[in-house]
Amino acid sequence: MEYFGVLVFLGLIVLFASFFTVKQETAAIVERFGKFQSVRQSGLHLKIPFVDQISKRMNLRIQQLDVMIDTKTLDNVFLKMKVSVQYQVIRNQVGDAYYRLENPQDQITSYVFDVVRAEVPKLKLDDVFVKKDDIAVAVKGELQEAMQSYGYDIIKALVTDIDPDEQVKHAMNRINAAEREKTAAEYESEAQRIRIVAVAKAEAESKKLQGQGIADQRREIAKGLEESVRMLNNVNIGSQEASALIVVTQHYDTLHSVGANNRSNLVLLPNSPTAASNMLNDMMVAMNAANKLEEADRGKLPPPPSQHLHG
Repeated sequence: MEYFGVLVFLGLIVLFASFFTVKQETAAIVERFGKFQSVRQSGLHLKIPFVDQISKRMNLRIQQLDVMIDTKTLDNVFLKMKVSVQYQVIRNQVGDAYYRLENPQDQITSYVFDVVRAEVPKLKLDDVFVKKDDIAVAVKGELQEAMQSYGYDIIKALVTDIDPDEQVKHAMNRINAAEREKTAAEYESEAQRIRIVAVAKAEAESKKLQGQGIADQRREIAKGLEESVRMLNNVNIGSQEASALIVVTQHYDTLHSVGANNRSNLVLLPNSPTAASNMLNDMMVAMNAANKLEEADRGKLPPPPSQHLHG
């Protein structure tokens, strides 16, 4: 009875040792007496206890490796470049990935170094920033060709960071600041030009309207003068006498308006040596015309009523 219990116990141990599970996105390398036997995918599996051994569980998920490279550009600028490589074990080549390549990270790093140090020295610093996607494509192409034979697939390669020397970065910052100031000055100049054009248009429109107002004012003055001359001619005052009367009247009206302004410091001077005598002649003619106009007005009035004395 004791032997039976021992046998049952050993049987349970063998039974439990015969089964094993493989997790999702994982592959198990099974060896028999140290020799490759099979690759088991995710799920529950059976093996011969103490004969079959799980040598390695391979990760089938996409993995990422970040590689930092020190290199130099065509214009002798030292920089650090970070290249991120996404890779994955090919599902039907798990055995090759395990047995043919012991450390895939080191192998990928070596290829990235070779490609970057071959491509970057051909480019100037500005071109490195512009063509970083081309560098990534070159890295992926080189890795894809080399790593597939080892059971690895290169999903993507990206240049994630370009870090030039500190002095170069300071110089680039100064250049960028100067470019921004130049752009701001150009925009400010354009805005100033637009403001000047707008002001000029407004002034032109104002002068146009002002000119129309002056023209209308002069037309009204001309109509008034014409009406005044016609009225004077109706009372037998000649054109010369009428003109002299109108000129003198306007002259004194101007003097009155200037004198009414307390802040005015305007001084009216004759514009020629004979201006005074001409003004005197005009005043004499104007006075004569005014007398005629007054006599004409008297002739239109009715005679005053006669006075009768009562005794």
